Amino acid sequence: MSKRSLRRRASTWLAALCAGYLGLAYVAAPEFWTWRERGYRTQHFEMVTHTPQGIPGDPINAGLVGTEKEVVHAFAVAGWDTAGAVSLRTAIDIGESVLFSRPYPDAPMSRLLFEGRAQDLAFEKPVGDSADQRHHVRFWQTNTVGDDGRPLWLGAASFDRGVGLSRDTGAITHHIAPDIDAERDFLVGDLAKAGLLASTSEMAGIGATKTGRNGGGDPYFTDGMAVVGVLKTLP
Repeated sequence: MSKRSLRRRASTWLAALCAGYLGLAYVAAPEFWTWRERGYRTQHFEMVTHTPQGIPGDPINAGLVGTEKEVVHAFAVAGWDTAGAVSLRTAIDIGESVLFSRPYPDAPMSRLLFEGRAQDLAFEKPVGDSADQRHHVRFWQTNTVGDDGRPLWLGAASFDRGVGLSRDTGAITHHIAPDIDAERDFLVGDLAKAGLLASTSEMAGIGATKTGRNGGGDPYFTDGMAVVGVLKTLP
């Protein structure tokens, strides 16, 4: 092969490499990041709830993308119950449930505020025969949508390890287990096992901490991430 042919072939390969680099660096890669970062991933949220008195509460550690109907349907299929509202009557009912080991599947859940609003939805899954221990989560619908145009719901999930008295008011309340990441993963895993999730991803939460405390003074630790599940669409 002549030197002229070698130079021509080398020039062809060099031109192809340059074209490939330009296409990757200036077309494909930017398009990938535009797709990846659209929707809720670019939104800024204050990823912690507050009590009505303004005390920092449970952190946001979970999320779902779907309509309200799809969210309610998903938890029903996964075996979770809708939590009731807090009142003097329901507080007494919790006490009786714990003392006498009576089932209370829709035991009430206190109000927490996220970006100034109380939770829109709340779900729980009892452990045992009373309201003493339960998996539970509060959800708030945001104005942000997922990649498919359905609303993003952000939630605070934790495990109620037992009923006691509030450190602030002396009222009957639940105290949470410190490992809130375990509860986040249980919730997402429960929905996944029921075949309800199309995909999952992570978004930044409050950041890693080993010294967190919720509105009731209960300590918690977390890796600081929120896991967001995309619900399968209903027929």
